[in-house]
Amino acid sequence: MKYITLLLTCLFIVNCTPKTSVKKPTWLIGKWERLNNEPNKITYEFWNKDLSGIGFTLKEKDTTFKEVLHIVHKNDSLFLQVTGVNETPTLFAFTQQTDTSFTAKNDKNEFPTIIRYWKAKDQLKAKVANDEFSIDFTFKRID
Repeated sequence: MKYITLLLTCLFIVNCTPKTSVKKPTWLIGKWERLNNEPNKITYEFWNKDLSGIGFTLKEKDTTFKEVLHIVHKNDSLFLQVTGVNETPTLFAFTQQTDTSFTAKNDKNEFPTIIRYWKAKDQLKAKVANDEFSIDFTFKRID
């Protein structure tokens, strides 16, 4: 009888333990145009409701850069998956997150090792960096 009581108590504790909820950054959703472009270039990021996206840069009518982006959920953690830059998809693990920002890291990637996105009023901002170099992005909503 002691074992049955112990087993039932353990099952009750496990079932009553709150499950951690992963909050996805839905504030990314929309079409964004970069404000701080290089001359003669236009950069966009389009984020869909399923948190898949695409980032691309145009010079006149030619695409000079393209990446496919996904926020993916694996093992109770979020990752930013970037495809199209390297031969295989690169995962950046979320290391910090608020209601309007996140930081994701991958120390094994040459550049960037850190990607940070945040919402500042009506703008989307991003920074890609490693220990030696960083690039800042400022986007306005276009949809």
